[in-house]
Amino acid sequence: MSLREGGKITKELGVIGGLGPLATACFIEMVVKMTDARVDREHIPMIIYNKPCIPDRTNFILGKSKDNPFIEIAEIGKALAGQGVGYIAIPCVTAYFFYEQLCKEIEAPIIDMIGETARYLRESGIGRVGIMATDGTIAGGFFKKGLEEQGIEVVLPSVSRQKLLMNIIYNGIKANMPFAMEDFKAVKNELLDAKAEVIILGCTELSIIHRDYDIGPGFLDAMEVLAQKSVLLCGGRLKKEFLSLIT
Repeated sequence: MSLREGGKITKELGVIGGLGPLATACFIEMVVKMTDARVDREHIPMIIYNKPCIPDRTNFILGKSKDNPFIEIAEIGKALAGQGVGYIAIPCVTAYFFYEQLCKEIEAPIIDMIGETARYLRESGIGRVGIMATDGTIAGGFFKKGLEEQGIEVVLPSVSRQKLLMNIIYNGIKANMPFAMEDFKAVKNELLDAKAEVIILGCTELSIIHRDYDIGPGFLDAMEVLAQKSVLLCGGRLKKEFLSLIT
């Protein structure tokens, strides 16, 4: 559905949420903060379908669970498309394992967080990146593939550092429990030592760390790329400070 505000066409954004809930809330906050709006009606309209009971994406990708999250993600996407949204955003990187399949099932266009992140890095002249992501995203290989298709070299954490990262994501942020920022820094330092020019926050739970802590320079938050593209595609104005997303 397109809404006309002061002669301008604004498209509604559909959000497939709950993957996880805190990341979804962070994404909505990003979209609002990025939008150059002086009054309420200058923000882009959103329909948010928050369904936390969708099966875990990483467990399915790794073969630890037979509960296929694609089924419910696709159902939500179809429901949003049926409500006339102009675009769909999925603030969960691991869910992009199903991106091509979802695009075939859902009539509304789904914003490609992986592709947009890769293009942003290429256009920024970045040639080598590190990825902080879930085991599902790493094993799925789709993020690495998307980056390499843009000519970008990829560095991944070692097994021991990846375990630290998964502990932060699942036992810390998703569980709403404390976690050790020293562990985050250990992963960061390993990727920097491997000559990564930029480190991608490739899990939307890690966007919470970006929001709440000073993580330093050289990071690109994939969910910020998604939020930026959502604002622009739906007809919103972007604040100048969000034109450049690399810290």
